[in-house]
Amino acid sequence: MCCLFGLLDIKHSLSSKEKNWMMSILGTVCEARGVDATGYSYISNRNLIIKKKAVPAHEMTFNIPRDAYAIMGHTRMTTQGSAARQRNNHPFLGKLAKTQFALAHNGVISNDEILRKAENLPRTNIETDSFVAVQLIEKESTLDFNSLKAMAEKVKGTFTFTVLDQKNNLYIIKGNNPLCLYYFPKKGIYIYASTKPI
Repeated sequence: MCCLFGLLDIKHSLSSKEKNWMMSILGTVCEARGVDATGYSYISNRNLIIKKKAVPAHEMTFNIPRDAYAIMGHTRMTTQGSAARQRNNHPFLGKLAKTQFALAHNGVISNDEILRKAENLPRTNIETDSFVAVQLIEKESTLDFNSLKAMAEKVKGTFTFTVLDQKNNLYIIKGNNPLCLYYFPKKGIYIYASTKPI
């Protein structure tokens, strides 16, 4: 399985250096659940930034600016689609009329091919089961609790998703895969990862 990880700096108390250090440590520890690729996403100057490489997290350079307050990460254990093809690595880019979003997934979607046909989703060169979640949200034409709920109710298999939109909203859609969330009130920081030991 893959690993989701990230942080929310709700009081804007962390420096760029601290964010990069924390994400690097989280990513490296998350290698226990995947080393085929590492990716992360954040918002800076109202732009959605996605960075990913087919390397373990300890080889990834995290370059997160101070104005990034919600940062989501992913370490990948390949189940479908070669990690050498960057398009198959997480987070994935989703596009709607008024916003863009990044989506990362931990789990295996077992009905992705059925959904592509049943929902008449466009063909894509992305070879992973996870990308069907992006396509289902795009089909809803909006990113909100209703579209996320609709997507989560259609996919079958195992999952937890994280979705980051251009307004710095980080959504966590918890299915039957693990996710632990910790809050540090003094600093106003949330940290999450796919398993408690991480």
